[in-house]
Amino acid sequence: MTAADVPPPLAVVPAGRPRRLVYLGTPEAAVPPLRALVAAGFDVALVVTRVDKRRGRGAELSPSPVKAAAIELGLPVSHRVDDAVTAGADLGVVVAFGQLIKRPVLERLAFVNLHFSLLPRWRGAAPVERALLAGDPVTGVCLMLLEEGLDTGPVFARVELPVRADATLTSLRGELVESGSALLVDRLGAGLGAPVPQDGDATYAAKIDPAELRLDWTRPAGELGRLVRLGGAWTTFRGRRLKVVEAAVVDDPDTAPAGGAGALTGALVATGRGALRLVAVQPEGKGPQAADAWRNGARPAAGEVLGG
Repeated sequence: MTAADVPPPLAVVPAGRPRRLVYLGTPEAAVPPLRALVAAGFDVALVVTRVDKRRGRGAELSPSPVKAAAIELGLPVSHRVDDAVTAGADLGVVVAFGQLIKRPVLERLAFVNLHFSLLPRWRGAAPVERALLAGDPVTGVCLMLLEEGLDTGPVFARVELPVRADATLTSLRGELVESGSALLVDRLGAGLGAPVPQDGDATYAAKIDPAELRLDWTRPAGELGRLVRLGGAWTTFRGRRLKVVEAAVVDDPDTAPAGGAGALTGALVATGRGALRLVAVQPEGKGPQAADAWRNGARPAAGEVLGG
C-alpha cells in the first residue's frame, strides 16, 4: 500500500465544550436529546433528518418527529447529510438518525453517537428491542465516537440501567432516552475526554421482522411474555388474527391448561413451559379490549387452541 492509498484521517473531536453543534436524528426517541441540548444552552447550527413522508394513501407529507421539534425550536433543518460539514459546527451529534454517515463527511467533521445499548452488545438498528427480547437483566446507553463501521467506535461514557421485569418497549426506551439525554448534556458540557475502545463480544440488533411477532406457543411463557411487552405480538383464533396486547407470565407448570401448546382455558394459554394469562387482546378488525370481554363474546369451546 502506498501513501496515496491511505485514506485521510477522520476529523478530531474538539477539546472542551463544543461551540456549535449539528444534530442528526429522526424518530421520537431522538427528540428529547435535541431539546435537552437546546435547553442547556448549546448552539445547534443545523438539524439533519430524513425527508418528509406520506402517512396513508393520499395523505399530506409529514415531517419526522425531529424535524417537527426543530421547527418548533426555531432551528434550521436539512435533509442532506453533506450540509452538516458546511454549517460552521465543530461537532456533530447523532441520535437514531437511521443511516450510515460516509467517510468523506467524517473526515471533515467529528461526530458522536448516542446509542441505546451497552456496546459492543447490540450494535445496529434495534438495540432496545433486542435487549428486551433476549431477557437482558441490564442494558444502558453509550456515548461513542462515530466511525465508518456499524457502532464500532470507542466509547466516551456509558450509563447502565436495570431492565425491570415488567418493562415494555415503550417504558424501557423512555428510561434510556431520559438517561441518554442527561449523559449527552453532561459530557458535552464537561468535555468528552479520551474514548475507550469497546471490549467484549459484539452482538447485532437487526430490525424486528414482522414474522418474529407471531407467538409460537411451543416456546416458554417467559419468552412469549417478553414478545408481548415488545408490542405487536399476535396469534390466530378461528383463522383470524388476534393481537395479544397485554399478558402475564404464569411460571407454575401445574397451572398450565391441558391440551398442549396454545390450549385455551379461561384466561390461560398453555405454552412450551408455563402459561400466559391473557389480559388484553385485539381481535382482527376491532379495537383493543379486555381479554375477559373478548372471551365472553367469542365463547371459546373446550379444546380450542390459539395459533391454529
